[in-house]
Amino acid sequence: MFVRNYESYMFFSDFKNQIDHFQQRSLGGLNSHFKLAPEVRKKYSEEMILSKNPRRAAVLALFYPDEKNDTKFLLTQRASYKGTHSAQISFPGGKSDLNDFDLKETALRETDEEVGISNKNVKVIRQLSDTYIPPSNFLVAPFMGYVDFKPTFTPNYEVAKIIEVSLRDLLDESNIVYTPMRTSYMDNIEVPSFKLNDYTVWGATAMMLSEIKDLIK
Repeated sequence: MFVRNYESYMFFSDFKNQIDHFQQRSLGGLNSHFKLAPEVRKKYSEEMILSKNPRRAAVLALFYPDEKNDTKFLLTQRASYKGTHSAQISFPGGKSDLNDFDLKETALRETDEEVGISNKNVKVIRQLSDTYIPPSNFLVAPFMGYVDFKPTFTPNYEVAKIIEVSLRDLLDESNIVYTPMRTSYMDNIEVPSFKLNDYTVWGATAMMLSEIKDLIK
């Protein structure tokens, strides 16, 4: 079997050439998620999740080229507020609206609202495995998509910072670290996380990124 050099994925033109393969490969699902999941999250079985009647939401992992044709993807830092996910690092996205046709439309609409990327420009690659978020009881559908140009982001009030991450950094094993976390449901517990652009990415977003990483590699 031919093994690709992962460095080639750093060029956006080559990343696009592999989209058919990304669409055809099997998803890692829980095997990928649990590589970057806090231990407390691993206790939730599918039956437990469904019994909680979680709310539905969707997010978009948006890939695009920079000025040098290197592959980048977008993360955001949430604005600070009195809520579960205040100031956390995440993909653009949010809860499903009654007017949304499906969860893909939710992801595209929320991305447009939060960072100003029109859904007319986004090409969706595929839907990834649902990811459960216990503190807020959301079951999130992640989607991979791309645009053919370097976007100009216009964040709304929900977004404190735009974080443009190199795909090279996601695939770099040295960027997986263990970080002490203290939250409403964890007290100073070390959790696996990605260190990207000096930001600590953990929890559901890290689990989604782990599946994307496994899909690409």
